Amino acid sequence: MSGVEAIPRRAARVRFDATGPGRFRVEGELSFATAAAALARSRSLFRDHAVIELDLSGVTRGDSAGLALLLEWVTWARANARELQFHHLPEQLLAIAQISEVDDMLRRAERWDGAEVAPD
Repeated sequence: MSGVEAIPRRAARVRFDATGPGRFRVEGELSFATAAAALARSRSLFRDHAVIELDLSGVTRGDSAGLALLLEWVTWARANARELQFHHLPEQLLAIAQISEVDDMLRRAERWDGAEVAPD
């Protein structure tokens, strides 16, 4: 052993704070460590809202799993005839989306007006 003690990493967390009907401020990490829990939590939070607005200004870190979570929300919104808006998309997640060439998919959620018929 080298005598160097490992400092335990603080557990990554993500939190949703309701700021109004269908409006949520997301705080913490959108990462491999939090994506599954965030998806599970969001299902019950979003279920009863036709319009969902997510303020992502409280996101402190994001990775490809965080981007996958955003895209899953877009897919869910479209399939369930919901309008989804992202506000203050973190630069880190936007950069990953641009490199992956899926940034337009994030914007599509904001532009979708529900005119299409959602699949059953």
